This record gives sequence, C-alpha cells and structure tokens, in this order.
Amino acid sequence: MRIEQYLASNAARQGDKTALITARRRLPYGELDDLAGRMATSLTAGGVKRGDRVLVFMDNCWEAAVSIFAVLKAGATFSPINASTKADKLAYMIADCEPTAILTQARLMPVVNQARTADANRRLFVAATSGPAGAPGGAVSFDSCLTVAPAFALHGGIDSDLAMLIYTSGSTGRPKGVMMTHRNIDAAAESITTYLRNTPDDVILNVLPLAFDYGLYQLLMAMRLGATLVLEKSFAFPQAIFERIRQEGVTGFPLVPTMAALILQMRDLEPGFLPSLRYISNTAAALPPNHIAQLRALFPDVLLYSMYGLTECKRCTYLPPEELDRRPGSVGIAIPNTEAFIVGDDGAPVPQGEPGELVIRGPHVMQGYWRNEAATAQMLRPGPDPWEKRLHTGDLFRMDEDRFLYFVGRKDDIIKTRGEKVPPKEVEAVLHAHPGIAEAVVAGVTDPVLGQAIAAVVVRSDAGLTERDIIRHCALHLEDFMVPKLITFRDELPKTDTGKVSRRLAAEILEPIS
Repeated sequence: MRIEQYLASNAARQGDKTALITARRRLPYGELDDLAGRMATSLTAGGVKRGDRVLVFMDNCWEAAVSIFAVLKAGATFSPINASTKADKLAYMIADCEPTAILTQARLMPVVNQARTADANRRLFVAATSGPAGAPGGAVSFDSCLTVAPAFALHGGIDSDLAMLIYTSGSTGRPKGVMMTHRNIDAAAESITTYLRNTPDDVILNVLPLAFDYGLYQLLMAMRLGATLVLEKSFAFPQAIFERIRQEGVTGFPLVPTMAALILQMRDLEPGFLPSLRYISNTAAALPPNHIAQLRALFPDVLLYSMYGLTECKRCTYLPPEELDRRPGSVGIAIPNTEAFIVGDDGAPVPQGEPGELVIRGPHVMQGYWRNEAATAQMLRPGPDPWEKRLHTGDLFRMDEDRFLYFVGRKDDIIKTRGEKVPPKEVEAVLHAHPGIAEAVVAGVTDPVLGQAIAAVVVRSDAGLTERDIIRHCALHLEDFMVPKLITFRDELPKTDTGKVSRRLAAEILEPIS
C-alpha cells in the first residue's frame, strides 16, 4: 500500500473523525486529506514531479503533517528535517538530495536562505508558513498554497517507489539519507501496530520530533489505523503534557529514556494519575531496569513496551510486557515478520550467550543510503537468498536460550543522547574550526537523564579560552542536542601506545555529569 492511501481511505470511510490535534488546530480526516491534496496541487504547479525530493523543514505542527502527505500525493519523496538543523548541514542535504521544493516555517527562512547561498542558482519551490509580517521574502505563502482546488493528475506510482529519504548521522560525521519505499514503511507500520495492539480507537500523543523516525511513525501509524494523533512540540513542560493526556483521553504514550527520567524525578505524581493510558513505549536507548520498575509502579495498569531499532529498518525488536519481570534487561524478540540473529566477524552465527553483531531480515529493511554505495555495502550484505540484502546493524548483542536479545554495546563511536545519534567527528569538526583550539576529541559519558552526555577533551592554542566560549561557539554551528555539556582542558589528548587519539581513554578521564 502507498502511504498517502492511509489518509485517503480513512477520509472516505470516516471523514468527520478527528485525525490530528495540535495546539492551534483540530483536523478531521476529511479536512486533512483535502488540505494535503491542495498542497500537492501547488507542489505540482511549482515544478515537483514524480520521484522528486521535497524537504519538510518544520517543527511539530499541523502544517508538517499536511506537507508529508502532500508530497506523497504528488508522487514525490519527502525528507523530514529537524527544525534545529543549522544552515551548513541543511546546505549539505540540499546539495546531496537535490530537492525541487522546501516546505518550511517563517522563522526558519533565514536558515533556508543561508543554506541556499552555496547554490543560489538551484531552482527551488519554497513555501513557508506566515510569520508576524506575513509570508517571508523568498517564499510563497503556505496558506495561499492551500487555497487552490485539489485537482492534480494521478501520478501512477506504486508501493516500490521511494517514499522517504530520512537523514541519519553516521560515524563519518556526514548525514546519510536512508531510502525507504512505501512498502518498507507500510511493513514497519503494520508490524509495530500489531504488537502494540493498536486499534482505530487509540489516541496517541507524540512529543517527539517528526524528523525523528520514532516521532514520524506515530503520525504514519495513526493515519494507517484511522486513529487520532495528538501532536505536541516537546516535553519541556511535563505537567502541561499530562493535562493534555487527560483532556484528550490519550491511550498511547511513546517516550525516550530522557523523558522517563524526567517523569521519575517529579515528586507530586500518584500511581494511576493518567487513567486513560493503555500503553507506554520506549526506544532510542534501553531503559535501566530500575527505571522500568519505577515506571511500572507509577503506571500500574499500563503496558510498558521496551524496544530497539534503528533508522535503517525503523524497528528490530520489542519486549512483550508480560516478560518484563523475567527479563528486565532484554530488548526482546524480533518484531512480527522480522528475523533477528547474531553473527561474528566472519558472518557465521555465534553460540548462544556470546556477543556478536545483530543482523536483521525483513520487508522493512531500507533500500540503502542515498548516493552512498560504500556505506550501503557496509550495512546491507548478501543473505541466503540471492534476491535479498540483510541489515548489519553495527551493534553488539547476545541472545538467551529463548531467543530474547540483550544489548551489549556499539561497534562504532556514535553517541546516543536525548534519543538522538551524534557522530563525534561532526562535533570535533566544529571544535577544530575554533581558532583557539589546537586539538579536540569527543566522547560520550554516562548521564542519568540524557543516557549519554557529550563531552570533549580540548587542547587550547589560546590560554584564555574558556568552557563558556567553546559551548557558545558550538551552539552557533550545531543542533542543541549536539552541543557538548562538559569541556575538560588538557595539555595533550589521550593516546594509545601507537600514538592514536583514543575516545575510550578520553571517556575515562572525563568527569561524570552530576
């Protein structure tokens, strides 16, 4: 099934049912489908053709949901971009995927315009929501795009067409575009909604960015089910979110470990204080067993799903809630219609209980990385059948006698903080761009709230350089979650016996976050 059909079929069947709730607007299925059709017509008129890429550079808002389905209705491929992305990274993505359109917000237009300076001659259709002064210069009004009649021609696409290009950071520091077809997305959505036991009666609350695949799939799965999605911009004000859950009768609450830690630090919460909740899900990083125990005490009648996944296939495993008592440290078993197994460096299965690399088979595995054959070949390798590729996750796991999986560690140096993946090399590149820094190495240190916090060991060339100076510099060039939380100054970087700079040794000397 093509993803835009989720919306069209539910609009035809239950057009008056509420599909999307935001702070500013409530949209029934019929209206959401109509708005997406109007924007699709405007995109087509603006030059977007079947197979083209369109960037959706927005925070969590109703316009972002309209934009995603509009791109698909036009037969194009959407690429969701985090609203905190800085101009240099956005410029790289524009050069990499060569979009024909960008859908954005007025407040983000300065970033868009700065990103376009490197390739000002590229023809781009840019639509932006209106700010206080109306539509920003250099863009057409998003609202005006919605006034046209939804009368675009059928694009003739099929479910093996590319639906999404979602960028994920890699160990090289350069974002990689994960290619997912309509069939890939539909397979993942079907599998996840099956084990979560979702129904059209569910009301799902999402505070995670739509540019983060965990947040994005809350929208896609809700629209597939014919359920209702409550879309919030962040979890910055937990009490307001809790009130929203009570007001809307929310049944599903996806979270990440950072959110769980914040909830558990609150002292005025009584068990069962959110009576409408049916389930809570967690991914991005494993919840510590003591956090699982505390969450279960706080939500005694709520199913808690511990999960593991990566952008390259969306989801790999889930732990059935009834297994929490027996296996609190496990991330579970393979999701429905998926096979998960563990191999050694030689590609052969390892004995039970021994660590090895997790490998995934299934219809949700990506097609590869956009225009990056080397990285694709590293992750997608031949399987037992000549027509398939298996996903080598790069993560180390072990498996027990019942085939339940346990995360051991990462084969690369990626830091996971606040549910986001951060390549140290990208942070180091920004640090090295500062004239007062001679050398720098970045590592992750354990943090009770963030999971991992980003820390740096720095060798100064300017003795007057302070920690505040460095953090301010990083904040100008990196997304918020990538800015180091700790800077330690040294006369030289920690190195191995062979003279190679060592992240492991750097992590050992870095002070823990209090």
